[in-house]
Amino acid sequence: MNPKVDAYMSKSDQWQKEIKALRKILLDCGLSEEVKWGKPCYSSEGKNICVIQDFKQYFALLFFKGYLLSDPEKLLLKTGQNTVVGRQFRFDNAKQINEMAAIIKSYVFEAIEAEKSGAELPKEKKAEIPMPEELEKKLKKDAKLKKAFAALTPGRQKAILIHINQAKQAATRESRVEKVIPLILEGQGLND
Repeated sequence: MNPKVDAYMSKSDQWQKEIKALRKILLDCGLSEEVKWGKPCYSSEGKNICVIQDFKQYFALLFFKGYLLSDPEKLLLKTGQNTVVGRQFRFDNAKQINEMAAIIKSYVFEAIEAEKSGAELPKEKKAEIPMPEELEKKLKKDAKLKKAFAALTPGRQKAILIHINQAKQAATRESRVEKVIPLILEGQGLND
């Protein structure tokens, strides 16, 4: 047991019982734990297998290479429409986790084996996401903003572009651009 995970648990107001239940299951599978990306992360032989995620609406266990799992129970969910490899179990309470302990363990063991096998992940298609005209104008006018946007990780840039492009009306796209500018300048993405 990693004391950093204990500290993480003590800060969680909503999901302490769920973290404790899931943590026990994952440690019983022989995984090592540490805190990565601000969340309890579990690995096998130095390879990340899964991470605990707590949200307002639900609690989840994300398998980094969930795409490779057979998912016989049809329980794994894509985290978003643009997700390629990660898959989540979602839970509402600790009782649900405890009742599914054997199923969760079987998925964890399959994920460990998938990692050991060196199975290939699908090649992500590098679909070009168009730069929204509204954002492009702002970037041309503001060198500081342009530099900050260029400094964002490709994933953060992609999320911002998708978010803006999803708006059908120009006024909505303009509003979204105005809302993301402070995030861009702080070096943050939409979900930070």
